[in-house]
Amino acid sequence: MAVRKSVVAGSFYPGSAKDCRAQAADCVADRLAMQRLPEKIVAGIVPHAGWTFSGDLAGMVFAAIEQVEKYVDTFVIFGATHRYHGTAAAVYDKGSWQSPLGEIEIDEELAEAIIKKSACAESDTDSHKYEHSIEVQIPLIQYLFPKAKIVPILTVPADFVIRLGVDTAECIKNFPDKKIVCVGSTDLTHYGPQYGFVPQGAGAEAIKWAKQVNDQRFLDAVVAMKTDEIITTAVQNQSACGPGAVAATIAAAKALGKTSGQLLAHTHSSEVMEKRFGQTSDESVGYAAVIF
Repeated sequence: MAVRKSVVAGSFYPGSAKDCRAQAADCVADRLAMQRLPEKIVAGIVPHAGWTFSGDLAGMVFAAIEQVEKYVDTFVIFGATHRYHGTAAAVYDKGSWQSPLGEIEIDEELAEAIIKKSACAESDTDSHKYEHSIEVQIPLIQYLFPKAKIVPILTVPADFVIRLGVDTAECIKNFPDKKIVCVGSTDLTHYGPQYGFVPQGAGAEAIKWAKQVNDQRFLDAVVAMKTDEIITTAVQNQSACGPGAVAATIAAAKALGKTSGQLLAHTHSSEVMEKRFGQTSDESVGYAAVIF
C-alpha cells in the first residue's frame, strides 16, 4: 500500500511523536468559550502555516468540529496549490499518509466516487508529494479523530472548483452512513517586500490595512458564501493563496444546506510574533478560522 511520507514534519510542526502530540494538544485547547457553535458543521476553512503561527486557528476549527459532531468518519481536505498547476483537481485516492502520529488511511471508496462523479477531478498522487497545505492538518485530525480517514484534493484557483465542490457534496450524500466533513486550506494576504505586495507601503498601518481591509474583503465573501466572488476577489487583491480550496469547500457546504459561515478567529503573523515573542515585522501573512 502506498504511503505518503511527511515532508514538513520537523519544520512546520514537530517531527517527533511526543512533541507533535503535545503541540497538537495545545493547538486544539479550548479557545471556543465565547463562541456559540451551530448545531451541525459540514465544513471549515483552516490556515496552513507552521503551527507556531497558525496552528491555534487550524486547531480551533477542528476542535469546533469535534465539539459539535463528536465523531467524523472522513475529512475531504481541499488544499492550496503552491507547486501544482494542473487542469483538474488532484485527488490522492489510494493508500495512506504518514505523520509523526502514525498513518491515516485514505477513504478510497469516497475518493473513487468523487473521481467518477466529477469531470473536474482526477487520480493524481504524485502532485501531493511536496505540498504542505494539507499535510499540516493531518496530525491535528489524528489527535482529535484517531479513526478518521481522509480524501486529500489539490485545487487550483479555477472556476471548475465550484462544480467540484457540488459534485463532492453529491457524493457525500450518497454515503448517509458516513459522517463526512469538508475542509479548505488557505492563508490570507501575504504582505511585504519579500512577497512583492506592498500597495500601502511599509509599516504598521500597511499591515493593519492588509488585515482589516484586504483580508476582510475576502472573509466577507467567505462568510456570505459567495462562491462566484471567492476566486476573483482573491486573485485581484492577492488576498488568499488557496482560493480554489475555499471556493470548493463553500460550494460543497452550500450544496449540503449551509447558507452562511461563522468566523471564529482572524489574525496575522506579525500579531502572532508580537504576542509570542514581543517582536513585530513589516511582513505579514493573514490567517482565519471559519466553520459552516
